[in-house]
Amino acid sequence: MPKVGMEAIRKKQLIEATISAIHERGYADTTIRLISQKAGVSTGIVHHYFKDKDDLLRATMQSMLSDLRLSVLKYLEQATTPEDKIKALISAYLDAHLFEPETVSAWLAFWAHVPHSEEMLRLQHIYEKRQMSTFKHIFKMILPSKDVENAALGLVALIDGLWVRTSLQDHTSGREKAREVAFDYFEMLLYKANK
Repeated sequence: MPKVGMEAIRKKQLIEATISAIHERGYADTTIRLISQKAGVSTGIVHHYFKDKDDLLRATMQSMLSDLRLSVLKYLEQATTPEDKIKALISAYLDAHLFEPETVSAWLAFWAHVPHSEEMLRLQHIYEKRQMSTFKHIFKMILPSKDVENAALGLVALIDGLWVRTSLQDHTSGREKAREVAFDYFEMLLYKANK
């Protein structure tokens, strides 16, 4: 009889092993056997919780998106004004944990795989909609309505681009510079709206 709570523990263990395997071998060369070895379990255990490799990879992306959402909410809890909330979102999407090498490898691999998987594409669309909706909701409080869509799209694109550029560098000072650039862009949006 399995222990109560073992399924959640085992799934988390397998998802962590998947992220490690993607970092080590890349998306295409990540196999159930490699994941099971990294997790220290049999391939049968993996198949007990996930029907196939695609199911496990989807669950891994879903877990990473969920972790990112929780991080965003944590940052937002500490913000009071709309301006603080936008800065909190920038900080959340450029948080240090998103620049850890294994995390970078997994995110880049998933984004590269999105065009080839309906399920991954669906998850990416949900993520993008939620992200844009959050930015637009806050921008509506501080910008003219005609500027909200472009402001949100511009800032999201800038954050994503800064993350990609910074994550491919070897130094940690890049993350602070990325935040600074995003903050400056936000300040320019406010200046333009208030002049």
